[in-house]
Amino acid sequence: MSPEPLSPAALIFGRRVRGVRIELGLSQENVADLAQMHVTNYGKIERGVANPSLVTILRIASVLGVDVGALTTDLTGEHLPEVYSVLPASDYLRSRHGRTRRPL
Repeated sequence: MSPEPLSPAALIFGRRVRGVRIELGLSQENVADLAQMHVTNYGKIERGVANPSLVTILRIASVLGVDVGALTTDLTGEHLPEVYSVLPASDYLRSRHGRTRRPL
């Protein structure tokens, strides 16, 4: 049984990477070799079961000849795993400004 994707973001990112790789007619082995990584780790990224570092994402994008933005566009906090309850800074600031100031 294969592991579950880490998050919707990891799954979307992996599908985009796979799509570009297939469009180029490259194998996973080709991309992994060119990106100087093990093919097993590369395969995990395509399946969304790995959380690649920024450097790894840059290496893959460079090999595929695409901007990192093409692989990450429209990924937002909504695509994070449910275990992360992220409070946007704008909400935090709004709640701070809504409070009355304490006397000095």
